[in-house]
Amino acid sequence: MEDSHDLHPRRAWLVLLRTPGLGPGGLRERLAAHGGNIEAVLDALLRQAASLSAEARAWLMQPDEARLAADLAWLAEPGHRLLCCLDADFPPLLETIPQPPAALFVAGDASLLLHPQIAIVGARSATLSGRTHARAFARELGLAGFTITSGMADGIDGAAHLGALDAELPTVAVIGTGPDRVYPSKHRGLARRIAQHGALVSEFPPGTPARSDHFPRRNRLLSGLSLGTLVVEAGLSSGSLITARLAAEQGREVFALPGSIHNPLAQGCHRLIRDGARLVEGVSEIVEALAPAAIALGRELASRLDLEPAETGRSTTAADPASQVVLNALGHGPIALDELAASTGEAVSVLSSMLLMLELDGRVEALPGNRFQRLPD
Repeated sequence: MEDSHDLHPRRAWLVLLRTPGLGPGGLRERLAAHGGNIEAVLDALLRQAASLSAEARAWLMQPDEARLAADLAWLAEPGHRLLCCLDADFPPLLETIPQPPAALFVAGDASLLLHPQIAIVGARSATLSGRTHARAFARELGLAGFTITSGMADGIDGAAHLGALDAELPTVAVIGTGPDRVYPSKHRGLARRIAQHGALVSEFPPGTPARSDHFPRRNRLLSGLSLGTLVVEAGLSSGSLITARLAAEQGREVFALPGSIHNPLAQGCHRLIRDGARLVEGVSEIVEALAPAAIALGRELASRLDLEPAETGRSTTAADPASQVVLNALGHGPIALDELAASTGEAVSVLSSMLLMLELDGRVEALPGNRFQRLPD
């Protein structure tokens, strides 16, 4: 049942997210000016309606109540959430990108957005070899502790999601439609699996159809959520190159798989490599390159719970009390992540980052099925 205390702020968020011409930047600016009070932002805009565009004024003065009711109904369903930039668990990596979103619609496990992620993208018309590489890299990177993030498009994107799901690992899809729409429609089954075992994420409200200008906007979130972006097959006009460029502009690592000079879908990757992307041939190269960023993210998340960081240069040590609690809880047999969370009382998002640091430190091994095992000292 909808909490009546929460209903008015949530409705205000929905009205403002749908206000023509406001955009995430305008909404964030007004939130800052009104101390984070979303209802105060809406009241102020209503008082200033005369200075707004005709379209914005018409919406604010008489919003479509049926549309807002449909939004609220979608949010009331289990596993659905409006993740706002004021929420404590809003992804910190998105706060550092140009034009950060004001809110995200999430279907599935929103805590995955705090995990160390790597984006895997590439051509929609990928070759069998490219799709095979994408699935293999997704599986191995997932087993190394990274959440696989992609755009649920045909080709490489879909293969990356499947590589994680088939290994019983979570995956995040950042989409260019409303969270209740699936594009392409052939991926309806994939979207259901992602929502059940990962998360579907959109900046666009429910009911928003696919539009060509939505996907470049989506791409900044795809790269922004991730510590790095791996491009597997891309033509010279591929949208994946946009994602790679955005990743570089956001200060993220960009990786590219080389291919045959006779394969047109290798040309985009070769151009990225010439422009400074890391040429990679194996998962270990990516894990090693992203380890410092993963460690920094883990420490930032741990600091939210007032955990003491390790004082040495290692990612985690036996001297770190929080890490020792996790090691003790692991025991000497495989344990599932949710069981570990229950036994330690830690949030899954924080545990995932701590486990990645312990794995990079050679103290923990990730196993299929989102299970972990302590290694001998």
